[in-house]
Amino acid sequence: MSSGIKFCYTCDTDEPHRPLTDNEKVWLKNRTGQKNVDGYFMCEAPSCRNVRTGFNKHPFDPVIRVPLPD
Repeated sequence: MSSGIKFCYTCDTDEPHRPLTDNEKVWLKNRTGQKNVDGYFMCEAPSCRNVRTGFNKHPFDPVIRVPLPD
Protein backbone atom coordinates (compact mmCIF):
# COMPACT_ATOMS: atom_id res chain seq x y z
CA MET A 1 0.00 0.00 0.00
CA SER A 2 1.46 3.36 -0.95
CA SER A 3 1.61 6.57 1.06
CA GLY A 4 -1.35 8.91 1.00
CA ILE A 5 -4.57 9.29 2.93
CA LYS A 6 -5.16 6.53 5.48
CA PHE A 7 -7.26 6.21 8.62
CA CYS A 8 -5.34 7.25 11.74
CA TYR A 9 -6.33 5.38 14.90
CA THR A 10 -5.23 8.20 17.23
CA CYS A 11 -6.70 11.07 15.18
CA ASP A 12 -9.87 9.03 14.49
CA THR A 13 -9.99 10.54 10.97
CA ASP A 14 -8.44 10.01 7.54
CA GLU A 15 -5.08 11.77 7.50
CA PRO A 16 -2.05 11.99 5.19
CA HIS A 17 0.60 9.36 5.93
CA ARG A 18 4.11 8.91 4.58
CA PRO A 19 6.66 6.09 4.64
CA LEU A 20 9.25 6.26 7.39
CA THR A 21 12.62 7.82 6.65
CA ASP A 22 15.77 5.72 7.03
CA ASN A 23 16.49 7.26 10.46
CA GLU A 24 12.90 6.64 11.60
CA LYS A 25 13.17 3.01 10.45
CA VAL A 26 16.32 2.54 12.55
CA TRP A 27 14.53 4.09 15.54
CA LEU A 28 11.47 1.83 15.09
CA LYS A 29 13.64 -1.29 14.72
CA ASN A 30 15.38 -0.43 18.00
CA ARG A 31 12.05 0.39 19.69
CA THR A 32 10.21 -2.77 18.61
CA GLY A 33 12.95 -5.33 17.95
CA GLN A 34 11.46 -6.03 14.51
CA LYS A 35 13.95 -6.69 11.74
CA ASN A 36 11.82 -5.34 8.87
CA VAL A 37 9.87 -2.11 9.31
CA ASP A 38 9.60 -1.18 5.63
CA GLY A 39 5.79 -1.50 5.68
CA TYR A 40 5.21 1.19 8.30
CA PHE A 41 3.82 4.68 7.74
CA MET A 42 3.64 7.77 9.93
CA CYS A 43 0.62 10.06 10.29
CA GLU A 44 1.52 13.58 9.18
CA ALA A 45 -1.23 15.33 11.17
CA PRO A 46 0.16 18.04 13.46
CA SER A 47 1.14 16.61 16.86
CA CYS A 48 0.29 13.01 15.89
CA ARG A 49 3.17 11.05 14.26
CA ASN A 50 1.39 7.73 14.98
CA VAL A 51 2.87 4.63 13.33
CA ARG A 52 0.77 2.12 11.38
CA THR A 53 1.17 -0.37 8.56
CA GLY A 54 -0.60 -0.20 5.24
CA PHE A 55 -3.15 -2.77 6.36
CA ASN A 56 -3.19 -2.49 10.17
CA LYS A 57 -4.34 0.84 11.56
CA HIS A 58 -3.53 -0.14 15.18
CA PRO A 59 -0.46 -2.43 15.19
CA PHE A 60 0.85 -1.39 18.62
CA ASP A 61 -0.82 -1.14 22.02
CA PRO A 62 -0.02 1.37 23.33
CA VAL A 63 0.45 3.34 20.13
CA ILE A 64 3.96 4.24 19.00
CA ARG A 65 4.65 7.78 17.83
CA VAL A 66 7.78 8.72 15.91
CA PRO A 67 9.76 11.35 17.87
CA LEU A 68 10.35 14.74 16.35
CA PRO A 69 13.66 14.99 14.48
CA ASP A 70 16.56 16.66 16.27
